[in-house]
Amino acid sequence: MPAFLITYDHYLLAAIALFGTLGAAALLLWLAHYSRFASLIRGYRGLSPPFVNVIGVLFALTLAFLANDTWNAHDRAVSAVYHEAGGLRSILALATALPVAQRHLVDDTVKAYASSAAETEWPMLAHRQSSETTTLAMASLLEVLSRPEMALSLAQATHSEMLQQAIAVRDAREQRISLSQTHVNPLKWLGMAFLGLLTMISIAMVYVDQPKAEILAIALFAAAAAPTAAIVLIQGNPFQPPSAMSAAPLKALYQ
Repeated sequence: MPAFLITYDHYLLAAIALFGTLGAAALLLWLAHYSRFASLIRGYRGLSPPFVNVIGVLFALTLAFLANDTWNAHDRAVSAVYHEAGGLRSILALATALPVAQRHLVDDTVKAYASSAAETEWPMLAHRQSSETTTLAMASLLEVLSRPEMALSLAQATHSEMLQQAIAVRDAREQRISLSQTHVNPLKWLGMAFLGLLTMISIAMVYVDQPKAEILAIALFAAAAAPTAAIVLIQGNPFQPPSAMSAAPLKALYQ
C-alpha cells in the first residue's frame, strides 16, 4: 500500500463507511422488492418492530464507544501539548534565579527545543512520524539543566523542580507522539459495521410489506449512521485535518 494511503487510511475508511452504507441500503431494497428472492424474503414477514431496538441499541453503543475513543484521543493530545508548553514556561520562570549567562543558556535551549517541536516535528506528526532533531533538542535541554553549575547556582528545591519540569516536558512530548501514531482499529469498526448491517436488515424485514415505509426507514437510518461514522473516522488522528491541533502553545515560547 502506498505511504500516502497508510498515513491517511482513515479517509479511505470513511468513504467506505459512507458509500458502503448507501450501497448496502440500496442492495437490501433491491433484494426485498426486485430480485428473484423477493417472494422468499417476504415469506419471513411478521418481525416485531421492537426487535429492531435490540440490535439498534447495540449498534448505537458500539458507535458511541468508538466516537468516545476518538474524542478522548483529541482531549489527551490537547492536554499533552499544553502540559509540554506549560513545563517549558515553568523552566523559564525558574531560570530567572540563575546568573545572566546561565539564564540566557537555558532560555536559548528551551526556545531551540520549542522551535524544533513546532516547526520541524509538528508537520511530521500528521504523517505519524517524529523528528530526531527534536529528540536531540530535548536531550540537550536535559543535559544543560543537569549540569553541576546549574545545581550550584540554584536552591536545591528550585533545581529539583526545574529537572522535574523538564522530565514532564519529555513525557508530554512522548504522549503527543504516541497519539499522533493512532491507527483505526479494524476489528472494532468491522464489528460496528456488522451491527449496522443487521440493524438495516431488521428494519427491512419489519416493513417488508410496506415499500414506501421501508424505503423511508432505511434511508433515515443510513442518513444518520453513515455520516456519523465517517465524521468519527476522519477525526481519528488529532494531528491530521480537518481537526488538526495547533502548535500555537509551543510557538508562543519563541515568537
